[in-house]
Amino acid sequence: MPVNEEIFRPVRMVFTTRAGGASASPYQSFNLGDHVGDDPEAVAVNRQRLVTVTGVDDIVWMEQLHTNTVTVVDKDTPVPVEATDAIVTTTPRLGLGVLVADCVPVLLADSKAKVVAAAHAGRMGARNGIIANTVDAMVELGATPANIQVLLGPAASGRNYEVPEDMANDVEAHLPGSKTRTAKGTWGVDVRAGLIRQLMSKGVTAIEADPRCTIEDTDFFSYRREGKTGRQAGLIWLEEEK
Repeated sequence: MPVNEEIFRPVRMVFTTRAGGASASPYQSFNLGDHVGDDPEAVAVNRQRLVTVTGVDDIVWMEQLHTNTVTVVDKDTPVPVEATDAIVTTTPRLGLGVLVADCVPVLLADSKAKVVAAAHAGRMGARNGIIANTVDAMVELGATPANIQVLLGPAASGRNYEVPEDMANDVEAHLPGSKTRTAKGTWGVDVRAGLIRQLMSKGVTAIEADPRCTIEDTDFFSYRREGKTGRQAGLIWLEEEK
């Protein structure tokens, strides 16, 4: 094999930042959320730029409502997918997009079974099992937990995600491993830590987590830090083998 020949990668995963887009303050500049008050034309430009840069045929977006609903999609699925917080596909070159501004974007792939998924794991969705349900939906399409690779994106970290103790206790009861102490010593929730434990309980062990905290890292949009702000995205897709 020539050393300069491109290696075929069956699955691609991308996380965006807030840089490089067309949106004006307070959404500057690569806001991909069309539900936050930004100029629709700017959002359309940003979304098209993401399609162009990644080379996907199209991107499926969701109407994310902090549910635990998972929807199987293909190129004919109307978008945004109504009232769902995870989408799964076996369709090559169809991007699955998840919008976040502190919640955890979760990208999952079984490259052998050719099944990929994108999920929005906010505190309530994670508490109510959105990621466990996503794994189950992937298995129904032929995936095997031991073959599923997971990437958790930048999100609110436990050291900064402060909540009342009763809320932390409630999340912990449903998502063990999530209750923590913040940098201030107050009670907090580490959603990524809870999700890692949950995924392992489902037989998924190939897990990586981006440690960056959206609350403190200004390269990202953060609802907790800014209130009125944009949304970055996680994107996953299957490449079509030639």
